Amino acid sequence: MKEVKVGIIGFGTVGAGVAANLLKNGDVIAKRTGVQLVLTKIADLDITTDRGVTVPSGVLTTDAMALIKEVDVVIELVGGTTFAKKFILEALKQGKPIVTANKALLAEHGEELFAAAEQSKADIYYEASVAGGIPVIKALREGLVANRIESIYGIMNGTCNYILTRMEREKLDFWPILKDAQALGYAETEPSLDIDGFDTAHKAAILASLAYGEWFGLKPVHIEGIRDISLTDLQFADELGYRIKLLAIIKQENEDVQVRVHPTLIPKNSMLGNISEVFNGVMIEGDTVGKTLFYGRGAGRNATASAVVADLVDVGLNLKFGSHRRVPAFRLGRQYRHLLTMNEVETRYYLRLQVKDQPGVIAKIADILGSKAISISSFVQRESQTKENVPLLILTHKAKEELIKKAIDEFEQLDVVCEKVKLFRIEDV
Repeated sequence: MKEVKVGIIGFGTVGAGVAANLLKNGDVIAKRTGVQLVLTKIADLDITTDRGVTVPSGVLTTDAMALIKEVDVVIELVGGTTFAKKFILEALKQGKPIVTANKALLAEHGEELFAAAEQSKADIYYEASVAGGIPVIKALREGLVANRIESIYGIMNGTCNYILTRMEREKLDFWPILKDAQALGYAETEPSLDIDGFDTAHKAAILASLAYGEWFGLKPVHIEGIRDISLTDLQFADELGYRIKLLAIIKQENEDVQVRVHPTLIPKNSMLGNISEVFNGVMIEGDTVGKTLFYGRGAGRNATASAVVADLVDVGLNLKFGSHRRVPAFRLGRQYRHLLTMNEVETRYYLRLQVKDQPGVIAKIADILGSKAISISSFVQRESQTKENVPLLILTHKAKEELIKKAIDEFEQLDVVCEKVKLFRIEDV
């Protein structure tokens, strides 16, 4: 039986979960795979706080660099983009394979890290970096390898999904729900990484690289969050047969690719539309397999630890059979002609205008849309409650975003439009 010495850098919530899983299920894994994963070292600055896991004597250390020298595979669970990057590059320099859950580091420095891995002939595995325990990375890298990936739609932040679910269900505004989410541990004290869309964007950048075989990085990803979503728009969307979700959208059209993250109207009766609370869902469409949906807990100690250990088993099998880098994630370097900017994206739109309740308003709005060749799918004017102004809802057919923005600029110059226009994109997933 192949024995693999395992080192964990970072003994926080996930690190403790990984250690507990290895100690509990190591024998089961060995029987299934012929690989004995031996928890050899755990490095952390704090090795005195009780994590609820009893590890063998001599396993805990504060010296991460010594750990890297001693073990066969390094699990990086420090988080962040400074020390984690230093540890990973050192491990790769020594030819040690890496398992990580660090989505931010991969999204921001992936090209450098994967170039180092290629040079050292070592592996980087990162299933836990996207959607926790849902095996979406392995599905893209291996299970769907016979497909051209046409699109990926992902609800990949449990905090945002929890907030939007409760806002819609309980008819409450954003900020009170955020406070509840923080009290329950679903949202951080400083929640901007989640609610402003960056966490989802990190994951989208990683999925895009796997789907299309090259590294796009985070910089070109369009990112919007959920903090400006109002209860009014959630209710109007519901009446129109939609829900608003923070959605990662990754598509290929001809040889052009788009990667964007923003609040999106999706049909209530769709599979993604029914994913609620803290759960994640990723829909991948391949040209051969069609639509597939991956659903489950996207975060948390046990879900993330499950994904980390699954990667560790893959690395152990690679070491056992001498098959390093058997499934490269993507090619370094740009291959596609163009990564679409948001102005070039074509999709459907929801527009909400607050307008004066007087004759001729609809005609003025329709004239502006017509001048931009924007076709209207639905036009709804609500009854006036104040006798002063009314909400006007417009759903469009597909249009280029550049033209929609020009139309909105013209709307807001009209004396009959009372507020900034609210815009949401629509995806009929």
